[in-house]
Parts: sequence; C-alpha cells; structure tokens
Amino acid sequence: MSVTHDVPKADDSTADDGMLGALLRQDAELAEILLAEGRRQSTTLQLIAAENFTSPAVLAALGSPLANKYAEGYPGARHHGGCELADVAERLAVERARDLFGAEHANVQSHSGSSAVLAAYAALLRPGDTVLALGLPYGGHLTHGSPANFSGRWFDFVGYGVDAETGLIDYEQVRTLARAHRPKAIVCGSIAYPRHPDYAAFRDVADEVGAYLIADAAHPMGLVAGGAAPSPVPYADVVCATTHKVLRGPRGGMILCGGELAERVDRAVFPFTQGGAQMHTIAAKAVAFGEAATGAFAVYAHQVVANARTLAAHLAAEGLVVTTGGTDTHLITADPAPLGVDGRTARGRLAAAGIVLDCCALPHGDARGLRLGTAALTTQGMGEREMRAVATLLAEVLRGGTEPAAARDDVRDLVGEFPPYPN
Repeated sequence: MSVTHDVPKADDSTADDGMLGALLRQDAELAEILLAEGRRQSTTLQLIAAENFTSPAVLAALGSPLANKYAEGYPGARHHGGCELADVAERLAVERARDLFGAEHANVQSHSGSSAVLAAYAALLRPGDTVLALGLPYGGHLTHGSPANFSGRWFDFVGYGVDAETGLIDYEQVRTLARAHRPKAIVCGSIAYPRHPDYAAFRDVADEVGAYLIADAAHPMGLVAGGAAPSPVPYADVVCATTHKVLRGPRGGMILCGGELAERVDRAVFPFTQGGAQMHTIAAKAVAFGEAATGAFAVYAHQVVANARTLAAHLAAEGLVVTTGGTDTHLITADPAPLGVDGRTARGRLAAAGIVLDCCALPHGDARGLRLGTAALTTQGMGEREMRAVATLLAEVLRGGTEPAAARDDVRDLVGEFPPYPN
C-alpha cells in the first residue's frame, strides 16, 4: 500500500530527530508512514479518551537499548543472563509505582490493561467462577464478560447496570445481585462511565458476600496519580490499570495489590499469562511514574478534569445529551441524536473535520453515542477557552452548519497553536 504524502529527503529537518533520522535514511517507506502519523496527530483534535501524548523522555526510553534485552522472570531471578541493568530499571519502576499509588506491591510487566486483568483473574479465580461486573451495554470492558473475550468464555459473568434516569451505577442492584449470585469476585471499573466509582460501597458489598474486589482503573489511574480522583488502592484486593491514557506513559499495564497477594499476582503474570518482559516499555513506565509524581503533573491532572467539565457543559448547551449530566473525570459520553445524527454517522462526519473520537454504547437502548476525553488536548496546553471552541465546532459540524472540509481548516488553526511536541 502506498502512502500519498511526499517522502522527506534525508536533509529534511525531520531527519534530525535521532533514530527517526536513521530510519528515514534506511527505510524511507516506513519512515514516511511514521512522519505522516506525526502530522496526523499534530493537525487534528485528539479526543479519544484512551489516548494521550507521552513526553519525549518516555519516547526515548521506548527506543532505548533495553528494547534488545530478553528478561524472563523478575529482578534477581531471571531466566537469561545479562539482566543486571534490566533489574535496576524494573526495580525503579516498581518502587516508583508503589510510592506513587501507595501500594504494597506493584507488578509492572503486564503488556496491556487487558493482560493485567487476565493476570488478576488468573491469580484469584478458576474457570467457571462467578464474577459480578458492570454490564457491557453500560460501559463494561471486553474483559468484563464479553463472549468474544477470554473473560466471557472462562468465567460466569453477571452484569450490574446503571439507573435509567441518572445514568449512575445502581449500588442497590449491585448488592442484590451479589447476594443472589455469591460471586467469587466483583469488578468495578468502566471504559465509558464518567463518574467516580464508590470504592467503599463496592468493598462493603464484596465483604458481605466474601468476594474479592478487583478495580479495573485503566481510565482514571492518571487522575489518581495527580490527586484529581479517589484511589481504589485502599479498597480493592487487586487494582489493574494501564500506563497510558491520563497517566501519559507508554502503552502497557500494571497491577497493584497488597503483600499477601504479591506472589500470586506475580506468578499469574509470569509464567502463567506472559513470557519475557518488555524492558524498554518498563523503563518508559518508570519515566512516566517519575513524571506523575511531580507537582506539574498534579496541576495537569486537575486541568484535565476542569477541561472535561467545561467541554461537557458546552456540549450540553449545544444540544447533545451528556450522560449522567456531566463528568468527574477526563471522560465524557454523549448522545448526538438531538442534532439529527446517530453516533456512527457523527463519528465519521467529525473525523472528516479532523475531530477524532470514539463511539460507545448508550445505557438503556441500542443507540450508539460518542465517547471523548480531554487528556491529550490538555497535554497540548489547551484550557477551558479552547474546550468551549471545540464544543461549538463539534456541534456545528454535526448540525450541518459547517461543512467538514471548512471545519478542518478551523481545526488546523486551533491545534497549530498547541503543537504536541514543540520544537
């Protein structure tokens, strides 16, 4: 497949970007793709709730010599030689994760959030066990019981839901279902729930029925790190999370737990569900944890929430139906139907305008809505003024008041003021 963008010459300014310059000289075809992706990211609005821009330091760690190192096992107990420095890097990542989140134990080897959830289930459950989790139509993740996923094939999932009027989790239903089904584990967490879970309420229900509590905190964990969201660590037996999204690290996962479960969790990651650790990614996780421990990151996390609340309020003012009436986090879900379009049509129209976001299920119906987040735009330096402009632009495109091609120029102008990687 050919890419239509011009291939930069070796003396192009982009050739000075370290290893990308080497790639440009050796494999211009692949370099062209990467350069085009960089232009795409820097000329469109990145509103996908699960995405962010890492720092150059994180990117440097990902492209470091640790990418060459095979390191099955854990520090001090590897199955390969030459792991002395890999051990130092992993211990640093573990120490920083524990300190950042106040956890007794951290496993930083999970390749993804789904891998982390798989390991948590492997540590605590056996095939056929009953698990209570947020139903998929209400924002539950694939790993929360989808029949297309290992979770739905190996375990008996029972789904709880949200209140039909408020869109909020129905905690009385959670308790009723837990009493009726006596699950081995209860999962709290979502990919499309814009409010903070009541971790104490989940803990209370889990204790009543003798269940483990697993927090799938992939989305809010960066906000937790920045003090902008409550932490699940004091309440959950196991916390699964990703290291990208708001946390702004490399794509990957991690698991936090108490000391009594540490060995079970570690063995569930390696050797049960994974092989060799990706040491370059673990090094990048260490960088991200260090960044997230700073005061600047706390300011960032709170601005992410402020931006999301402003964006949600102005989307509602423009006529979209914002679920739960707003947000506590970086994430917003909304129904564009009042503007005359369904979710899938809206996503396509917005993509043509350079506004990149996702579809999601809407509670209590078959309609698809929009899921968007403010983590990446906030990393770029955008604030509440820009959120109002984004809401207006988005709504005008969906109403048909502005053609996508015309809006594309407005998007370029806006993001041009906030480059993700300024020179």
